[in-house]
Amino acid sequence: MPTDKPVVVYGASGYTGRLICEYLREYGIPFLAAGRDGKRTEEAVGAVPGIDTVSYDVAEVEHTEEALTEAFTGAKVVLNTVGPFSRYGHEAVRASLNVGAHYTDTNGEQDWMIDADARYGVEFAKQGLLISPGIAQMYTVGEIAAQICLEQPGLDTLDIGVFWKGYPTVASTNTILTNAAFSKAYYLEQNEYVEWPGDAGLYELVVPGQHELGLALPWGGTAHPVWFKRDPRVASVRALGGVFNRPLMLGVPQIVAAALQEMEGKSDQEKYEIVDAFSAQVRSEMPPRENPRINISLDSVHASGPLGRAHCVIHGNCNYKQTALLNVHAAVHLLQDAPRRVGFASGCQAFGHRELLGALRSFGLVLDPILEVHR
Repeated sequence: MPTDKPVVVYGASGYTGRLICEYLREYGIPFLAAGRDGKRTEEAVGAVPGIDTVSYDVAEVEHTEEALTEAFTGAKVVLNTVGPFSRYGHEAVRASLNVGAHYTDTNGEQDWMIDADARYGVEFAKQGLLISPGIAQMYTVGEIAAQICLEQPGLDTLDIGVFWKGYPTVASTNTILTNAAFSKAYYLEQNEYVEWPGDAGLYELVVPGQHELGLALPWGGTAHPVWFKRDPRVASVRALGGVFNRPLMLGVPQIVAAALQEMEGKSDQEKYEIVDAFSAQVRSEMPPRENPRINISLDSVHASGPLGRAHCVIHGNCNYKQTALLNVHAAVHLLQDAPRRVGFASGCQAFGHRELLGALRSFGLVLDPILEVHR
């Protein structure tokens, strides 16, 4: 049945989906909470404080293009949190295109973004619509820092590090294993994709503001090489990410290696079943609600060029809340105005990095950026 709500939250029963509903309530935007399990979705949204102050509906929907098209009909914006997106994203994107709705998601999969750009970017642009996958703290806040650096002319190389304190959700754990099993990770070198070494292991990074080195991984390659491949100012991009919990980071390669060993010689369907089983072993329950005193984030970008350097650091808290707010801010903008760029574009390219920074600052989720420039 068509909806009279302007925004659809697909995957509203998940950790990030529920937070998106919270911020839609704060903005007073009516929404449809859609999910594959109607009862679970209703319970999750019903637990949002003050949810009775905003108009919303709940819909159980089968994960097919046809069913999603019917559910999305009437909406102007679809905010998708159902991943891994290389596995589940196509149906939601095609349904958004079918009904003429803008599309964002919270993905962490470089291969999905490259594929989504190639398959759907032109079609969305033809309809004057935005497809913006990867609006998430792990990517967008680092992009904000990079864009602040690039306000200085003559810088063409980005070295990006992202850290946060917390535990991955069920979906995030599934994504990590899916990336490892089905895709390659790339960085950008002179505007060409170069594959990260598959056996490189953990990287040690200097973390601004602390003496201890941080452990990081390419994390599927991240979104940054994909977005900045379209930026004429930028030639090379490397991005690494990790959690501040050192023992947890030390365990990630072991978990991935064990999963890959079990997948050897298996069909794709069998591999997905193994991914689901390992994800449930690592984390089968909903993580606790974020605590801003504990769940901190840090995005650091070194930008360089032949005769210039800049370094931008953005400290924040509650990275899942940041992700939710960034998607809701995108919806707020799209309901009132056209994006700066249609078709495939990042959050910063579509809405402006200073605008997104202002939204995060207004809700107390990040500090003012710390910028150092040397010329």
